[in-house]
Amino acid sequence: MGSGEWMSRRERVLAALRHEEPDRVPIDLGAMASTGIHAVAYAALKRYLGLKGGVVRVYDTGQVLAEPEKEVLELFHVDVLDVTRSLEPCGPDGRRWKPWVLPDGTPCEVPEWFNPEPDGQGGWVLRDASGRVVSRMPSGGYYFGGVDSWHGKPPLANIKSPEEVDDYNWDAHKVGDAYVEWVRRKAEHLYRTTDYALMFSTYASFHEWGQGLRGWSTWLVDLTFRRSLASKILDRMLEVHLHNVRKYVEALKEYVQVIEFGDDLGTQIGPQIPPKVYRETLKPYHEELFQYVKKHSKMFVFLHSCGSIYALIPDLIDAGVDALNPVQISAKDMEPERLKREFGEQVTFWGGGCDTQRVLPFAKPSEVAEHVKRNVEVFKPGGGFVFVQVHNIQPHVPPENIVAMFKAAYEHGWYRRA
Repeated sequence: MGSGEWMSRRERVLAALRHEEPDRVPIDLGAMASTGIHAVAYAALKRYLGLKGGVVRVYDTGQVLAEPEKEVLELFHVDVLDVTRSLEPCGPDGRRWKPWVLPDGTPCEVPEWFNPEPDGQGGWVLRDASGRVVSRMPSGGYYFGGVDSWHGKPPLANIKSPEEVDDYNWDAHKVGDAYVEWVRRKAEHLYRTTDYALMFSTYASFHEWGQGLRGWSTWLVDLTFRRSLASKILDRMLEVHLHNVRKYVEALKEYVQVIEFGDDLGTQIGPQIPPKVYRETLKPYHEELFQYVKKHSKMFVFLHSCGSIYALIPDLIDAGVDALNPVQISAKDMEPERLKREFGEQVTFWGGGCDTQRVLPFAKPSEVAEHVKRNVEVFKPGGGFVFVQVHNIQPHVPPENIVAMFKAAYEHGWYRRA
């Protein structure tokens, strides 16, 4: 424990989620794939801190996110872990790692299955088993972005009737028992050997999956004008998600405190769909999934949803969301004071601690610290707040700004000391 702390990490997070005031505001770094740090920024941070051992391990190859090591977690007083992290293994997990090199030349490790090839133009391409290019990092880039692997069209782009929805291989998205058992062993190991709060990410979505299956504009039209088709797709999604979530809940309910779902519903200036359309189409499916978790476990429901979602928050709370992330305070109507005043007693804000669009990358360390102080002081009263920057820390964020952010979060996050 740090100086003055009298709660365990797990107790601290649970108190915040129950809207109680713990000893200090809990802190997150890397508990899910939108609260992390790009591997280039992580390597620079390690050099800045003088941490010479260990490994820069890229666990998310698309976003090129590094898995924070124990020394960094402890230095920044982090309170929550991703259950599937590889740096604290519990027996054979079927995953292997191999050397690679980051875009800035820093050595790292990547999963053994990750086999990008030079594209001949200074970048990289990633192919599937059939040889098709499915992901690409251009020259000078820092991420692997998805490339159409359906010859220019998403898999359900051309369907016209609800009956055609059944022709898609939905069973391919159902989780296997071997993976669930591996996750269960990991969760039990971390629960019994650490005092961290534990988060598990289901990667379950409805709106985002619909966009991927039908194409963004087509899916928006479906939700508005082709309700029977949209409903059939949503029904099949729910079948898959409930199959998976039932297995996850049964396996993890004794060990995991937070279960994560993701559905980006906002843009920079407002929701992607009107609240009325959300209530009539997506909300019933969110509600069924979230309420299943609540009825069959004590896990808290965490939803990642980027952008300006202010107008949707009452419905998300009603559907069963306990914790909302990333709390994009730079988006329209997402001012910290407004969010805390209107929803602070009903939902935990898991994020909003530091603006990653304008402040963290570009401000001076002293300005970052002052910005964090203001946000912490707004969000922390009465609990219901877990500190983390708005989204993943990007490649060129100065390491001194990262240190200033976490230092300010810790120093100004106290409610009372032992």
